[in-house]
Amino acid sequence: MTVSFSIIKEDARTGARAGVLHTPRGDVETPVFMPVGTQATVKTMTPREVWDLGGRLILSNTYHLYLRPGADLIREAGGLHSFMGWDGPILTDSGGFQVFSLAPLRRIEEEGVWFRSHIDGSEHFFSPEKAVAVQEALGSDIAMAFDQCAPYPCTYEEAREAMERTSRWALRCKEAWRRKDQALFGIVQGGVHRDLRERSVRDLVELDFPGYGIGGLSVGEPKDIMYQVLDYTVPLLPREKPRYLMGVGSPDCLLEGVARGVDMFDCVLPTRIARNGTVFTREGKLVVRNAGYARDFRPLDPECGCYACRHFTRAYIRHLIKAGEVLGIRLTTIHNLHFVLELMQNIRRAILEGNFYEYKEAFLARWNKN
Repeated sequence: MTVSFSIIKEDARTGARAGVLHTPRGDVETPVFMPVGTQATVKTMTPREVWDLGGRLILSNTYHLYLRPGADLIREAGGLHSFMGWDGPILTDSGGFQVFSLAPLRRIEEEGVWFRSHIDGSEHFFSPEKAVAVQEALGSDIAMAFDQCAPYPCTYEEAREAMERTSRWALRCKEAWRRKDQALFGIVQGGVHRDLRERSVRDLVELDFPGYGIGGLSVGEPKDIMYQVLDYTVPLLPREKPRYLMGVGSPDCLLEGVARGVDMFDCVLPTRIARNGTVFTREGKLVVRNAGYARDFRPLDPECGCYACRHFTRAYIRHLIKAGEVLGIRLTTIHNLHFVLELMQNIRRAILEGNFYEYKEAFLARWNKN
């Protein structure tokens, strides 16, 4: 098995755990947040900058790279690591979420999904076998099974149909998977329905994947509902294998996910809101592009030690953003990634030291104050 997982310590009061994800390109300490490099780049950042901030495992997306520049070109370049100049491990999403959320005029069949590109309108077909083949061409260290993500809200029958199809497609993905230097994870679906989530877990655990994603959350449902789904889903997953909550990156959700036993997270949120002039602070989100910060000569977060906070003020960064200078969104991106990656390091340390519950409560008390 190319990817394995070791648990180092579990928190006595919650489901939180500190572990190590072993991959062909190095070990990754967990809990871990994966910066998202959708199109083979973490927007505005160089790979070295991401590494220096503490990023050790990044995510790229099969749907986007399949459409542009194409999996064959990336394979010709020596694979995704060589193509983008990243030496650490990479996880690729199967493209299932994007096919169902971005592609217009899609048509779902048992064999797969017909869809039109959001770039030029051209028609394409993705099947479980195609999703596996594209990810094998990309050469990621962890690939994800092709799934059907039900929207929120949806009917019980819609959620059931998507979950059952996801289970059937998971089997087809595993049967199609040939690249043994790449791990294939299954994805749990089932919407917000407990019985469907339980059935999905049973189906996937029977296939014995080396890790399991929890999909279909953070798609518009209230956070308390997401936490409820995690409460009854995560304990059903194999203790000895990594658990990956897909598409979650808000600091409060990261803490709540870890508290429920999740090991891996990814989300575009930190980099996306950075490009809109919003940053994380220990007191909550701060919209630095707002006029009220035009003469604010404090750092983005006075307690942060990132490059942006050590050298620049809110007033300067706001000026850059309002002037359309790229440096402005580079600085907010550096800050947000540093904030989230440092948060995960602090969470891990708290688990190892036996005070995760206290750390979580103290952080959330400040985060939620405003």
